[in-house]
Amino acid sequence: MRRLRAVSARAGIVVTGTEVLTGRVQDANGPWIADRLLELGVELAHITICGDRPADIEAQLRFLAGQGVDLIVTSGGLGPTADDMTVEVVARFCERELLLDAEVEEKIVNILKKLMGRNPAFQSALDPGTFESLRAANRKQAMVPAGAQVLDPVGTAPGVVVPGKPTVIVLPGPPRELQPMWHTAIETPAAQEAIAGRTVYRQEMLRMFGLPESGLAETLRDAETAVPGFEQLEITTCLRRGEIEMVTRYEPDAADAYAQLTKLLRERHGHQLYSEDGSRVDDLVAQLLAGHRIATAESCTAGLLAARLTDRAGSSDYVAGGVVSYSNEAKVELLGVDPALIDAHGAVSEPVAEAMAAGALRRFGADTAVAITGIAGPGGGTDEKPVGTVCFSVTAASGTDTRTLRLPGNRSDVRERSTTVAMHLLRRLLGDAE
Repeated sequence: MRRLRAVSARAGIVVTGTEVLTGRVQDANGPWIADRLLELGVELAHITICGDRPADIEAQLRFLAGQGVDLIVTSGGLGPTADDMTVEVVARFCERELLLDAEVEEKIVNILKKLMGRNPAFQSALDPGTFESLRAANRKQAMVPAGAQVLDPVGTAPGVVVPGKPTVIVLPGPPRELQPMWHTAIETPAAQEAIAGRTVYRQEMLRMFGLPESGLAETLRDAETAVPGFEQLEITTCLRRGEIEMVTRYEPDAADAYAQLTKLLRERHGHQLYSEDGSRVDDLVAQLLAGHRIATAESCTAGLLAARLTDRAGSSDYVAGGVVSYSNEAKVELLGVDPALIDAHGAVSEPVAEAMAAGALRRFGADTAVAITGIAGPGGGTDEKPVGTVCFSVTAASGTDTRTLRLPGNRSDVRERSTTVAMHLLRRLLGDAE
């Protein structure tokens, strides 16, 4: 990473929840909030994760305040149960009294009534006596630090923005509630004042496939002398799903340096550089499949490729279907693979992969097919075909591309990387035809 000069607006994130701390739930909020802050030009100092104990939450708040951040964003701990203590802790940290907000309480009550009214199982809870008890149990969520701005709930938990040095934004834990609330929170006067010193950045993402990290590193070293203004670019690279993501942040006056760097990468790695606007291979394949019908035949990936192709809305326009032919019998019976072919070459072989793709075309009446057969491990490998050996066959009107690769990693890695390879083979075959 190449760092720019420090910016004056700095922030920290506190992710709360014992289930997150212990790894039972993966943190999605910290990285998501971090991206939003970086988009705004706010420097992120720390992301911390702590359990639900009030003392631990307060310790994180005091730590970040000691780091001189202008803004703290918390997630989680806004529910009605005894372990939901974030608002109370933030109020104490900010030295503000907790007050019952009658308007907020009424909003929560109305939300509860709507939720229960939709489910016949909860009809009895709407009886006046029973509902009053429920109302009292949820009253905790309407307790707000004095002087804080309340953020309307998306679920039942409202968020709050507490002005101060630092300002604290308190958001719910579920991402489906936190993300819609974020935009309102960051636009509040207190939040805007806290990040007033931010630097305006541009952020661009390039995606590459088939390029070793060492190859990119060598090009970036050369760029230090070949690209005027290179030192003004903050570059972060990440290997994900067998691809390299390169994110570059820069101030507007460094736009020419970024353009020159992109030109250099295009000249040296044009075949591997497949996206200059951040588009994923999944996006590009979806566009290329317009007007086509694709079928899949999978062995070691067991339907992961079909799941990836159908992960986006509208995929029914081009996905015809898929077959998981894990056993040799399934390859024969479902895809029409000749048993003699398997006997002669083995199930993990290019001839069998081609036969699987041809069988998928026939079975679904498609014009495009992808077949994957391999050894994901941990067992099943041989000297000739070690674990990680995967055969691919992609066929379309423009031709067929069949190849064998040895993919690194454990069973999960091999399966996931196989879907990525298949997507790129598909992208190249369909892209070359256009």
